[in-house]
Amino acid sequence: MNITYEIIDEQIECCRDICNELMVFQKSKAYIKPELFDNMNFDTRMIPSIENALHNYIVIVKDDDKVVGYVYSNISPKEAYSNEFATFFDLSSVCRNNVGCLSQFYIKEEYRQYGIGSKLFTMSMEWLKQFDDVGDYFIFVSNGNDSALEFYKGKGFGVSHDILDGFITVLRTKKQF
Repeated sequence: MNITYEIIDEQIECCRDICNELMVFQKSKAYIKPELFDNMNFDTRMIPSIENALHNYIVIVKDDDKVVGYVYSNISPKEAYSNEFATFFDLSSVCRNNVGCLSQFYIKEEYRQYGIGSKLFTMSMEWLKQFDDVGDYFIFVSNGNDSALEFYKGKGFGVSHDILDGFITVLRTKKQF
């Protein structure tokens, strides 16, 4: 194994396949409304999120030239999380105008036991914490993905609430000023 981490800016197309794999994985785990994943993919999830965010951070993980994981985090206006799909949190509960979100996170199963997830999580949180106009951080975990839920709880995020009748669990933590 030759694992490398690469921060990408413009060349997001390299995330297409791994992002689509994440959506298939999430659907395979879901027990509440799995059909909602049928229309979720790189074009409907990642591209709009990148376009609506103020700042984006994407790290891909490669084993030689093969993409085996990625993380996508962003800084967005809190209003971006109230749309036709759902209202993800009570906007009045957010202390600043912008929020940080660890938006997408996926590692191929055969690479999950090597500390890659912890490294990607740390890289994302360090990036998110550099923004002074952000005081709240969110992660949205799809139903059925219990291992992800436990991973984030172990990293200091707490369950805030569920949305869409349990389809998504909202995790939250506040910036320590």
